[in-house]
Amino acid sequence: MRKQNLYSIILLLSCLSAFSQNSKIPSSVENIEVKIDSVLSLMTLEEKVGQLVQYNGSWDLTGPASELGSKQKEDNLKNGLVGSMLNVLSVEATREAQKLIMENSRMKIPLIFGYDVIHGYKTIFPVPLGETASWDLDAMELSARIAARESVAEGINWTFSPMIDVSRDARWGRIMEGSGEDTYLTSQVGVAKIKGYQGDDLAGDLTIAATAKHFAGYGFAEAGRDYNTVHLGENELHNTVLPPFKAAAEAGVATFMNSFNEIDGIPSTGNKYLQRDILKGDWDWKGFMVSDWGSIPEMIYHGFAKDKKQASQIAINAGSDMDMEGGAYESSLVELVNEGTVDLALVDDAVRRVLRVKFKLGLFDDPYKYSNPEVKKNISYEDHRKVARTIAAKSIVLLKNEKELLPIKPTVKSIAVIGPLANDKDAPIGNWRAQGEANSAVSVVEGIKNAVGKDVKVKYSLGTALGTSDRGFLLPLEINKTDRSGFKDAIELAKNSEMVVMVLGEDAFQAGEGRSQAKISLAGLQQELLEEIKKVNSNIVLVLINGRPLEISWASENIPAIVVAWQLGTESGNAIADVLLGKYNPSGKLPVSFPRLVGQEPLYYNQKNTGRPSNDQHVTYSHYTDVKKDALYPFGYGLSYTQFEYGEVQLSGSEINSEKNIEAQITIKNTGKVKGKEVVQLYLQDIIGSRTRPVKELKGFQLVELEPGESKTVTFPITKKMLEFYTANRVWEAEDGDFNIFVGGNSRDLKSSEFTFKN
Repeated sequence: MRKQNLYSIILLLSCLSAFSQNSKIPSSVENIEVKIDSVLSLMTLEEKVGQLVQYNGSWDLTGPASELGSKQKEDNLKNGLVGSMLNVLSVEATREAQKLIMENSRMKIPLIFGYDVIHGYKTIFPVPLGETASWDLDAMELSARIAARESVAEGINWTFSPMIDVSRDARWGRIMEGSGEDTYLTSQVGVAKIKGYQGDDLAGDLTIAATAKHFAGYGFAEAGRDYNTVHLGENELHNTVLPPFKAAAEAGVATFMNSFNEIDGIPSTGNKYLQRDILKGDWDWKGFMVSDWGSIPEMIYHGFAKDKKQASQIAINAGSDMDMEGGAYESSLVELVNEGTVDLALVDDAVRRVLRVKFKLGLFDDPYKYSNPEVKKNISYEDHRKVARTIAAKSIVLLKNEKELLPIKPTVKSIAVIGPLANDKDAPIGNWRAQGEANSAVSVVEGIKNAVGKDVKVKYSLGTALGTSDRGFLLPLEINKTDRSGFKDAIELAKNSEMVVMVLGEDAFQAGEGRSQAKISLAGLQQELLEEIKKVNSNIVLVLINGRPLEISWASENIPAIVVAWQLGTESGNAIADVLLGKYNPSGKLPVSFPRLVGQEPLYYNQKNTGRPSNDQHVTYSHYTDVKKDALYPFGYGLSYTQFEYGEVQLSGSEINSEKNIEAQITIKNTGKVKGKEVVQLYLQDIIGSRTRPVKELKGFQLVELEPGESKTVTFPITKKMLEFYTANRVWEAEDGDFNIFVGGNSRDLKSSEFTFKN
């Protein structure tokens, strides 16, 4: 039988089977399931296992397979023993890889091509933690949609994003890749990103499959050390960690990725309770689970499996469907099935899930759909940069602004821009930059020069270098701790300038995977430089370029204006200048708490009361004796160039039940002189529960824009669903009782009321 004819027969059998099972035309979902059954019935065991294998495409697919091991990989592709590849970049390369399958294999099942498109493909947007600070879900959906378009133009149809790990520890390097410390906000952001990547129809021409990662608990790594052990009780797992993943599953995310860590002694890759019982069982999710890079054989190092064969057995039984570059399934799974150690039904289920995503992407209709060079011609990268600039400006958080130092007044005619990151065009791109070009971002110096008039002198001084080594994912930055040779020039420039913009923070590769840090203060000589500049000029605006919360207590006490600019991506400098010069009124709010000292970490706003908070002798049992317990800048915090006045919380009733909701209203007024946006935040507290409950939890937010002097009444519905949690009964339910409601501009400064719920 000719191979081309076999592929046609598969599709014909699919249609005939569909017709025989239902005289009516089946729905698209039913039709896909029938096609999956037809394809699966024709596959050998070896071909089935092949669908669960993912290769890294690091060798040149457009030329001979010369890299060590790549010839064998090429042969496996030709034989249809590979289901997916990652890091195959360009429509030419993906076409060549797809041709190896389509022109040589028996079944001709198309490949799916994955890549870490985390905050943009070529046009780079703020790192996810920074973008979350915008609290603008429409903006986040749009940036994901643009990233999807640019990915499709380069042959990619699957991204390993969004990362929806709740994390409360600023020491953890990958905190930059998520949405911070709050479960509700992370859930909302995750759904927005999934919508942006996948659109309304995964089969659309400019959509890609999204991945909810990492399942689960990765952000709770002990002491913030990446890949480390996680200690989670049942309560925290269900009420804090899992809800964003449940929201992603309900939003139709195509794939999940499991995590490197263990929970309670069981590596997530081999955790049946997480993957089969909860995700595929309770939640009835139909996509497929991909392992993180090599996480299946890593169970050997965990001490959970003795070799790759046993690791494969554990992983497939637990529900890990695809092996990312682990070499475990391809070497062991056929043997495990043949000897009866692994049930063939589990392999079939995994293959079915992989095929389902491929059908939904439209790859069976056109295997080369994502290898079309014409797509790139219709993409306006210039328009994408404009969007990136707007979103970057929305992500900036104003922490402090004494005596209205900002925005910079037109009367200021000389500005000194000082610091190791002031003229840096690479740090703003951040880690996980996909195909963002190194040193391509607009620097702060460039941005300010672009924005000011010709009569304003903008001069730059490095002050001190941040690091001295080559940057890169594998090479840590060698922090400069001795070279003060630039101090003199910077101090002299500051003396002779009306205003100083100090640009300090983190290099792009100080945050990210494998970039955990015990210290989160300004690294190297930056703090010393800041203090020296303060001695000669107190009109300082501190601009932080960072991928995590930083310890900035000294700056908070001594510097009049502080701006958190994160790592904002391609248009970073222009966006920062827009805010500093008042072309954009900052509206960002922190998605994560900034500590007073690193010793407070992990730190988060939604803590619990203890049984002994204090006593009459003022002994602080649950506090520190040397620093306040709360954050320096709390979750949800952010200032504006105007001021907002909150009224009192008004409730439409004092009691709700299963059938009756109430509404909470609050009036907010712009009492300042310029138009501004405010993120109005709603928090609830379940006072008494069958499990102890947090002091408050975010349950809603709205972006409100007001003209000077304008007032608006913001309304929040209060429903039974908002009160539900994973109770002592081990189910999600709302319990009878009294509740506090809080509304305000951050998690600390709030107006309150109360109500009662009765089932």
